[in-house]
Amino acid sequence: MSSLRCIAKHPTISLVDSCTTLKELKQIHSQLLVKGLLNDPHLSGQFVATIAIRNPSNLGYSSKVLDQCENPTLFTFNSMIRAYSKSSTPSKSFHFYSRILQSRDNFLPDNYTFNFLVRTCAQLLARETGPSVHAALTKRGFENDPHVQSGLIFMYAELGCLHSCHRAFGEIVEPDLVCQTAMVSACARCGDVGFARELFDEMPQRDPIAWNAMIAGYAQCGKSREALNLFHLMQMEGVRVNEVSMVSVLSACSHLGALDQGRWAHAYIERNKLRMTVTLGTALIDMYAKCGNMNKAMEVFWGMKEKNVYTWSSALGGLAMNGFGEKCLELFCLMNKEGVHPNEVTFVSVLRGCTVVGLVEEGRQHFDSMKKLYGIEPQLEHYGCIVDLYGRAGRLDEALNFINSMPMKPHAGAWGALLNASRMYKNMEIGELASRKIVKLEAKNHGAYVLLSNIYADSKLWDGVSNVRRTMKAKGVRKLPGCSVLEVDGEVHEFLVGDKSHPRYNEIEAMLGEISRRLKLAGYVANTNPVLFDIEEEEKEDALCKHSEKVAIAFGLISLKEGVPIRIVKNLRVCWDCHDVTKMISKLFNREIIVRDRNRFHHFQDGECSCKGYW
Repeated sequence: MSSLRCIAKHPTISLVDSCTTLKELKQIHSQLLVKGLLNDPHLSGQFVATIAIRNPSNLGYSSKVLDQCENPTLFTFNSMIRAYSKSSTPSKSFHFYSRILQSRDNFLPDNYTFNFLVRTCAQLLARETGPSVHAALTKRGFENDPHVQSGLIFMYAELGCLHSCHRAFGEIVEPDLVCQTAMVSACARCGDVGFARELFDEMPQRDPIAWNAMIAGYAQCGKSREALNLFHLMQMEGVRVNEVSMVSVLSACSHLGALDQGRWAHAYIERNKLRMTVTLGTALIDMYAKCGNMNKAMEVFWGMKEKNVYTWSSALGGLAMNGFGEKCLELFCLMNKEGVHPNEVTFVSVLRGCTVVGLVEEGRQHFDSMKKLYGIEPQLEHYGCIVDLYGRAGRLDEALNFINSMPMKPHAGAWGALLNASRMYKNMEIGELASRKIVKLEAKNHGAYVLLSNIYADSKLWDGVSNVRRTMKAKGVRKLPGCSVLEVDGEVHEFLVGDKSHPRYNEIEAMLGEISRRLKLAGYVANTNPVLFDIEEEEKEDALCKHSEKVAIAFGLISLKEGVPIRIVKNLRVCWDCHDVTKMISKLFNREIIVRDRNRFHHFQDGECSCKGYW
C-alpha cells in the first residue's frame, strides 16, 4: 500500500491547516495528547506531516513531535523528506532517509521517498549526491516510476547536466506528458532549444508549462524573435497565458528593444487582468528601460503597490543606462529612506549612474560604503565599474593603480574599461598594457585587438595597425560583425554590416545616398582612422557608411512616420564616426534617434546626444 495513501484527517488535526501561530499549534497538540490520539501511529504521522507541509516555519516543531512517536510510519518520514526538500535547509531530508534505512520496523524506501530525494538534490544543486540517489532508486527498482523519471530530468537540468537529461529521457520507454514537458523545460533551460523545439512540436498535447518553458528557453538564449513568434502561436491556439509567459515575452522585447511589442504585452496584461506581481512589474520596468522609454518605466515603478530590491535595482539600472545619473542617485537615496536593503545588483546600477555623469568621488564613496555600511563584499563587476569611472574621467593612472590594488585577480572587464579609456584619451602606453592583459586572459577577445588598433590609427601609427591585423589573422581572431535591430509596426528588422538581403535594400541605399549628400553639405568629413582595412580612403568612407546602425537609421527614415523616434539596438559599442553622424542626422532630418549599444543608451536629438560625448 502507498506510503502516501489517502486517510481522512481527524477533525482536530485538520485545525492545523488554519492555525497561524505556534501557540495555537501547541493547543492542538495538547488536545491530541489529552484524547490519546497520538498513540495511533497513523494519526501521529498525520499530525507530523500536516505540521511540516502546511507551515514550513514549524518544521523544527514537527521534528520534535516525530522524535516522540514510538512507531513512526514510512508516510511520516516521507512527509518530512518532502517538507525539507522545499525548505531553506533541504539537506536535512537525508537525515530522515537515513532513519528509514535504520528503522526497527525494517521500512524500505518507496517511490515517494526517492521522488522527494531527487527534488532535494535539485534544490541543493548536489552534483555528487544526485547521481548517488539515482543509483539507489535504480537498485531498488523505481527507475520506471513516472514521477521519479520526470524528477530525474528536472534534477539533471538544475545541475546543468544536459547529457544526463538526455540519457534519463532516453531510458523512458513511453514518456508521458509530464516527462515530455520536463524534458522540453530541461533542454530549453540548458540551451538545447533545437532539440527542445523538436520534442515540443511532436507532443500530442502541450500544457501551459511546456509553452512557457519553450518561450523562456528562446528568450534566455538570445533567440528573442523566436520567443515572440512562439508566443503569438500560443495565443492563436488559445492556450491560457499567465504571468510566467508574460515575463519571458517582456524579456524578449527587452533584448530586441521592441517597444511596440512590449507596449502590446503591457496592454495584454491589463486587458486580461493578469495579476501584477512583483516579478511581472519588474520585468515591465526592465522592458521599458531597455527600450529607452524611462518615463513609462518610472510610471510603472511608481504605480506598483509592492516592490522588492530587484524592482528598485531595475529602475536604478534603467536610469543609469539611459544617462540619468543624477536621478539614479536620487532614487537610491529614496530607496534607503524606504528601508529597502540594497544588494550587489543595486550597487552595479548606482556605480554606473555615477559613471555616466562623471561623479568620481561620489562613486568611490558608494563603492566604499558597500562593505562598511551594508556588509556587501564588492565583486569583480563592481571593481570594473570603478575602473570605468576613473577611466572615463581621464584619470587613467588612478584607474591603473586601482586595478593593481584589487584583492583578486583583475578580470577582462576591468582591463577592458581601462583599454577603452586609453582609446578615448589616446594613451598608447596604458592601452598596450591593457590589451596585453586582456589577450592573456581571453585569447580570442576581438574587442581588445580592435580597440588597440584604433589607438594606433588615431596616432597615425599604421605599422601598429598592421601588426594587430596580422596577429588577429595568425590567432584566428575575427572582428564580430556589427548587428543592429529596428522595430517597425511590430515587426523586428535585423541589419548586419554590409548585408544587402533586406527586401527594401534599394530604397535603403537611396536613403544612404541622401544622408551622405546632406552630411557633406553640412561639412561632415568621415573619421576613417578606425577602419582596420588596408584600402583606399574613398573605400574606407564607404565601409563606414555601411555600418549596421547607419543602415538601420536609413531604413527607419523611409519606414517610420515623421516624428516617430527611430529606436535601434546594436550588439557592439557605437564607433566615434557613427556617433558624430547620428548626431548630425538627428538635426538634418529633425528626427529623434535612440541607440542602445553594448554599454548604454544614446538619445540623439537636434544634433546633441544625451551622453555628451562621454561613453
